[in-house]
Amino acid sequence: MSTLLRGTLIFIMLLPVCFYSCKKQQAGNSTEDIMQLPTGFPAMSEPADNQFSLKRWTLGKRLFYDKRLSKNNTISCGSCHHSALAFSDSVRLSPGDNSAPGTSNAPALANIGYHPYFTRAGGVPTLEMQVLVPIQEHNEFNTNMIDVINKLNQDPDYVQQAQEAYSRPLDAFVITRALAQFERSFISGNSAYDDYANKGIALSASAQRGYELFRSNRTNCSGCHSGFNFTNYAFENNGLYLAYADSGRMRVTGLPEDRAKFKVPSLRNVALTAPYMHDGSMQDLAAVIEHYNSGGKAHVNKSGLIRPLHLTTREKEDMVNFLNSLSDYRFAGDKKFKL
Repeated sequence: MSTLLRGTLIFIMLLPVCFYSCKKQQAGNSTEDIMQLPTGFPAMSEPADNQFSLKRWTLGKRLFYDKRLSKNNTISCGSCHHSALAFSDSVRLSPGDNSAPGTSNAPALANIGYHPYFTRAGGVPTLEMQVLVPIQEHNEFNTNMIDVINKLNQDPDYVQQAQEAYSRPLDAFVITRALAQFERSFISGNSAYDDYANKGIALSASAQRGYELFRSNRTNCSGCHSGFNFTNYAFENNGLYLAYADSGRMRVTGLPEDRAKFKVPSLRNVALTAPYMHDGSMQDLAAVIEHYNSGGKAHVNKSGLIRPLHLTTREKEDMVNFLNSLSDYRFAGDKKFKL
């Protein structure tokens, strides 16, 4: 056999290996890639019984997009939490199973692994427990965990994945923990603001003015939207209404002083997550700025930080431009989060 022919045969034989290797690299699904923390982010804690693994993450991703988690197989977690929108939705109230009317605006899930409690009223203490709420809510998945387990166990691939990921049958333990695994990987910290804060790459003059205004005593926006994730995770009333259809934090505590208080949301990727407020009643950031500029309605539980700001037209534009700088387009377009 000639040297040329031998070399050609070897090349042909290695093609599938090279293709597989390149495909695997393009997928980028390594532990380091999935859970890499941006500059300035603290370590993310994980439960002892749910340490990260690729098999658990892959199972969680499949579950996140599986419509069989709903009673009539019509919606999944991904139906209301779109990766391109920082895992939020573009409508005021996301419809539930069989188009049931939604009751609350779908919150963004970027950096959800850092939150100390979950839902807008803070009634769920761990990320592992969070999925139990939409599964049983009539206006969301409208089912129960037993029926979900029975349905998914009819799929032999799920049964195998559960054993490989958690060494146990596909049960509530596996479903809740695998979903939490996938959601903890929603790590976002590569915006224009981050380039400015960490690398000294300049923002526009308007965005820089907006940033200074944002953290000034005059507006005190950073009194609630503080830290690397632009939230203090507290429960506040921002004077949106005099009377609220949703009792908010009071549903959890039963305390009148918690009526119509909701968890302060992160502002990361806020330009991607319209509409705004707990009920999705504001369509754009200009409307949000105008609300805070007005000082809000005189609700009995309104935060003392909410007061008229007397911003000029240019200052309002500067604030919007700063908020736009918090968008992490690399995160929003990351293919590893898509089906």
